[in-house]
Amino acid sequence: MTTAALSLDEMVLSALATVFDPELDQPVTELGFVRSVTIDDAGVEVHLRLPTSFCAPNFAYLMVSDAYDALAALPDAGRIRVVLDDHHDSAKINAGVAARAGYVGTFGVEAEQSLDELRRTFQRKAHLAAVERCCRAVLAGGAWMIEELPLLELLDLPEDRLKIALLRRREAIGLPTDAHARVVVDHTAAPIGKQDTALWLRLAAATRISIEGNAHFCRGLLATRYADPEGTAPVVVTSRSRS
Repeated sequence: MTTAALSLDEMVLSALATVFDPELDQPVTELGFVRSVTIDDAGVEVHLRLPTSFCAPNFAYLMVSDAYDALAALPDAGRIRVVLDDHHDSAKINAGVAARAGYVGTFGVEAEQSLDELRRTFQRKAHLAAVERCCRAVLAGGAWMIEELPLLELLDLPEDRLKIALLRRREAIGLPTDAHARVVVDHTAAPIGKQDTALWLRLAAATRISIEGNAHFCRGLLATRYADPEGTAPVVVTSRSRS
């Protein structure tokens, strides 16, 4: 379905699905962080929520700012408002994002640096976890051995959700996505040596488990905080007169 064929409701939800929690590497829509969406003649207003009131302000700011940017790119969306609810820095974050002040401009002396390096750090971790998932699936298929993984190319991977996820993460950190690109590389595209593959795979698995464990923990906190048994209540979209 093309963008032109989508309703504004669908475009808004699709845009929000591109916004990821930087640490958990999952869309805010899947994590249950989107509390509500209101669309009216003035524009679009989105309320976000987090598992606790003391979630790291830098992570919170990233998600609110990214959500604003994703929605602002939509055609004919009108005025965009993204509001973070129930966080100890909600007022500061909401005002800073609305003013497009940036992280440093929002937090002033409290912000040690911009969020670019933080974002890159978590993008690299997400890439490492995605590579490990693909390698684990390939090894489970029995056609490859651990010592052969440095020879694995993107064309060797099944065309499934794991490969799609890996390609997205490679694009995010600037790695090639052509068919003959090697799979087992670090964030600079440097290959992992054959003798180091087993150790690298264990370290990659630890990264993946940490990300997945944190996501599970946050879902539990969110479910407790908002009395949502699954931690992922459906997004409430309210559409008012919009001619």
